[in-house]
Amino acid sequence: MTVQHEPVGTADPRLDHRGLWRERGFPAFWLGQGLSQLGAQFAAIAMPIVAVTVLDATDAQMGFLHAAETAAFLLVGLPAGAWLDRMRKRHVMIVADLVRVVAVALVPLLFLAGMLEIWHLFVIGAVVGVATVFFDVGYQSFVPVLVRDEHVGPANGALEATAQTMRLGGPAVAGILLRVVSAPLLLAANAVGFLLSAISLLLVRDDEQVKPKHERQHLVREIAEGLRFVARTDFLVRIVGTTALTNLGASIAMTLSPILILRILGLDPSVYGLLMTLGAIGGLAGSVLAMRIARRIGEGTALSLSTLLFCGSAALLPLSVLWPAAAVPMLVVFEVLLGFGILVYNVIQVTARQRICPKPLLGRMNASIRFVVWGVMPIGALLAGWLGTAFGTIAAIWVGTAVAILGGLPLLLSPYAWMRQLPTRPAEEPVAAP
Repeated sequence: MTVQHEPVGTADPRLDHRGLWRERGFPAFWLGQGLSQLGAQFAAIAMPIVAVTVLDATDAQMGFLHAAETAAFLLVGLPAGAWLDRMRKRHVMIVADLVRVVAVALVPLLFLAGMLEIWHLFVIGAVVGVATVFFDVGYQSFVPVLVRDEHVGPANGALEATAQTMRLGGPAVAGILLRVVSAPLLLAANAVGFLLSAISLLLVRDDEQVKPKHERQHLVREIAEGLRFVARTDFLVRIVGTTALTNLGASIAMTLSPILILRILGLDPSVYGLLMTLGAIGGLAGSVLAMRIARRIGEGTALSLSTLLFCGSAALLPLSVLWPAAAVPMLVVFEVLLGFGILVYNVIQVTARQRICPKPLLGRMNASIRFVVWGVMPIGALLAGWLGTAFGTIAAIWVGTAVAILGGLPLLLSPYAWMRQLPTRPAEEPVAAP
């Protein structure tokens, strides 16, 4: 039996937000995730700079690094969802945060000892990736547990808005700090962010009830149940198709973008950080406006237009090389449009996913989707390394751009593309023509 959720567009958004901040545990959860995101922005700047400028990484090594960071979603993504549905999600997230604290802190320690090598980044990236799988699947599945159904949409919007705010300020601060400290030392702030996230989760109280052991099925059967739910829900199949293809293309392009920006265009690392900061303005606007846009023009229409926006803007990244004098403005526009489109898309589709899925299946549903849409990323990273080595960095980025643009088709050619309200349960899905 499917749990019925109130459609996101039916309640007054002002009432939603007032009620949200009175939800027990949400303010502490929100604060901890905001601090964690701030530290993560330092890592997003520091890791590729360490690889490219400190360790002189090649295209292939950048591919291996990004593959190591994302491989866990392909290797352990499915069982992670089933395990999470058997455990208290908050407890799992705390352990994942503490693992990430230890792993990330090793980078500055190894650097200070004069022992840091590129393979260390591969191993640390892989460990952090495994912990992130468990944290992220638990994170997406925990929001509907922590807040009432009518507050799920506003909660997702508030969390994404905060994340984008940190993405706005974090890279700028990182860029300034890079003028006085080396990139590896910035990763210490990332470790502190994960530690603060764990502390905030310790302060949260929730009423999650774990399924008793005698009611559980075999692990493989429970994994299959999550996969079947996704495969039989046409809306989720379309979302998975679009997200997976765009992630594959983006993984190819973004794996090599630090080489394009720092080495080919020759921009300073502080400018690299500033670009990410300016790009986060689009993401912040998207996270704040996503649900308002959905209410105004319809959820399906907003989802489709945001898809067109972030897919179309992808071409600006490789085009920036053709006009070096205009490269920085083009990269700023690229980051802003990309961030806005992705955040509108993510807030709407994640809310719809949470709304359409029964709560006992949330962990497995999210893990099944993450297995595919994040599982393609290490494949894309390895392809980036191979394509960059064989045909050159720019040609490889163009291939990734083309794949990302084509990725919008599964959603744009679906019956959900221009719907006023997306389904609240599988039975409401329109039947596609045979």
